[in-house]
Amino acid sequence: MLGVFTADEMRRLDRRAIAELRIPGATLMENAGRGAAESIVAALPALGAPRRGARVVVVCGKGGNGGDGFVVARWLKRRGALPSVLLAFSPAEIGGDARLKLEELRRSGVRPLRLEDDRAIAAVLARAHLVVDALLGTGSRGSPEGRVLRAIELINVCGRPVVALDIPSGMSADGGAQAGAAVRATMTLTFAGLKRGLVTSPGDELAGGVSVVPIGVPDAEVARGVTTFLLEPSDVARHFPRRPRVAHKGTYGHLLLVAGSLGKTGAAALAAAAAMRSGSGLVTVATPVSQQPIVASLVLEAMTEPLPETPTHTLALKAREVIAELAASRDAVAIGPGIGLDEETQQAVRSLIQELRKPLAVDADALTALSGHLEVLAAAPSVRCLTPHPGEMARMLGARVDDVQRDRIETAREFAARYRAYVVLKGARSVIGTPDGRVFVNPTGNPGMASGGTGDVLTGMLGAFLARGMDPGAALQSSVYLHGSAGDIAAERVGEEALIARDVVAAIPEAFRRLGGASG
Repeated sequence: MLGVFTADEMRRLDRRAIAELRIPGATLMENAGRGAAESIVAALPALGAPRRGARVVVVCGKGGNGGDGFVVARWLKRRGALPSVLLAFSPAEIGGDARLKLEELRRSGVRPLRLEDDRAIAAVLARAHLVVDALLGTGSRGSPEGRVLRAIELINVCGRPVVALDIPSGMSADGGAQAGAAVRATMTLTFAGLKRGLVTSPGDELAGGVSVVPIGVPDAEVARGVTTFLLEPSDVARHFPRRPRVAHKGTYGHLLLVAGSLGKTGAAALAAAAAMRSGSGLVTVATPVSQQPIVASLVLEAMTEPLPETPTHTLALKAREVIAELAASRDAVAIGPGIGLDEETQQAVRSLIQELRKPLAVDADALTALSGHLEVLAAAPSVRCLTPHPGEMARMLGARVDDVQRDRIETAREFAARYRAYVVLKGARSVIGTPDGRVFVNPTGNPGMASGGTGDVLTGMLGAFLARGMDPGAALQSSVYLHGSAGDIAAERVGEEALIARDVVAAIPEAFRRLGGASG
């Protein structure tokens, strides 16, 4: 998995590299620019440019990002490209290591031009095969202004592929809402490690394809103190070794799924089908007695058990004892899909979350039962894995959705640590928080999954992985990653507009196959 950094964490890494490892700042800049240039040369055919003679315009600011751009231009020339450099500032305003790199660029025969006449600049950009954005790096603050703002606007309308260095200029390195204009890149070459803004919305859409360029700092030093990570296929694949020939149903666990109510049997069926498709050996769906025949007819592979119900056909308070008895002989429990919001049901759910001595996946209506009652999580005798969307998280915290979304990574981190639970905050780039303070960002999934029932599919998958004995962190990472991957496969098949939850269930087998291919 790849480390994800804030701007401040990257500044501290740079300081450690210079002060403790004795790597001069100019050397770090040289390594970054040379590595970026090599990546650009390798990508030229895919970007529609010739390997030799490519016209590359590098648009540079006055800080470290501009210095990186000077190095890139010099190395591109050495690799047979035809670089031009446009300066957003007077050379007299460029200092530090960037000034040294500007002088080296001049000695190489490349003469930078000052960004002044918009029409002339637009003409230069239009003739380019490729534009490199080296205006603003992770240290920039606030909205771009003046010539930098105009340069960003001209880059965005030039119609040429754009490679951003470190981050697209104008984007917040730490993520969150954009303060102003930002470069829309085709590809971003980020230095040393990923930045939060590159892996969270809306920055992930501005960045295009993202690659990490090493800058000469040892991997162990880069990884020191990292607490946020981007999941990769290999992180998940290792949890699914080849099945032994002697395996049987019991080898892969028995999940108890508490789900469904009048009008919401589909939620129970989707979760059960997803659990079976995710390799669970056995699944039992416990559902209100009047709904049991319907659920049984929808999922042939799962067993069903009737529960005492309220007059509104949701599970009754006295269902607690039945569920506890059923759970005793199962390996894990998942609760929430379609159970309803009846007060008696909600009371029963809170008791089960607090008392069941089995790993428990909590979703949907069961999360609403926790609103104002989060203390039951601290009292729970076993693992609790919660899967809220932003609205559900906001209700549990008594906050606004905007507050939750403002910093999704820290929201998940703080919730998991405070309540000693595993949590995934669903949405674009779902984030997983663990009680030890680590956060994992999921790269899979698409907007077509914003459809009723897809959350129930995730619950079934998570329950299946808990039932087979996975560590809760591994179960949550695996279910979220594979759920998103299945959604991506479903979108390939039917498109995002037409995608429904059953399409995601149908794509789970292919998600496993692709994961196996990635592990090899």
